Amino acid sequence: MSIKAIIFDVDGTLSETEEAHRAAFNATFREFGLPWDWSRELYGELLKTTGGKERMAQYMRAHLGQAPDADRIARIHKRKTELYGELIDKGVAVLRPGIGELIADAARNGVRVAVATTTNRPNVDRLAEACFGRPAGEVFEVIAAGDEVAQKKPAPDVFELAVERLGLEPDDCVGLEDSRNGLLSCTGAGVPCIVSPGVYTLGSDFGEAAAVIDCFSRIHTVEKLNELMGK
Repeated sequence: MSIKAIIFDVDGTLSETEEAHRAAFNATFREFGLPWDWSRELYGELLKTTGGKERMAQYMRAHLGQAPDADRIARIHKRKTELYGELIDKGVAVLRPGIGELIADAARNGVRVAVATTTNRPNVDRLAEACFGRPAGEVFEVIAAGDEVAQKKPAPDVFELAVERLGLEPDDCVGLEDSRNGLLSCTGAGVPCIVSPGVYTLGSDFGEAAAVIDCFSRIHTVEKLNELMGK
């Protein structure tokens, strides 16, 4: 049976956005007068913790030996989201190869598209406006965001929410991811997952994936996607 819906991760999957996130974090830290600076190496380590607020809390515990202040972290993260949006508006992020073509082909073939992401809805909307020229809700039928669920990836909550909103069975869908945490979230919800690693996730363990590909351009049409999944 052919795939009925494709569920997309956002950061690292729709677009290589992590460098924009890192830049926004560092700019925000400077605004708040904090002597924090997240290098690429450090950020790669911190990405193992999903969610921006959670990432800051982990940094404070593991690297500063400080107890996180939830209210302060929330204020910092709110400003970081604003600065990230400004960067996206300037065109620093583009769709990964094959993603735009696959979404367009899905629309032509009646295959539904959804998002399951750890990031918050404002970030999804800004990226969609920048990359598609229209609101995320006009591109994706369903959007399940990290601020809507109890537990973020690698917990299955956000993929379960996406499947529930689609009204489908998990194996009617396929998830596209770039990270191990995303893969575990997807498969934990019973959704088969195809992984194409991003710049921060190369070399990770993707043993649970239905397939691992070097570029999403390999599945730029629904037909190619079904072939890869043996549908």
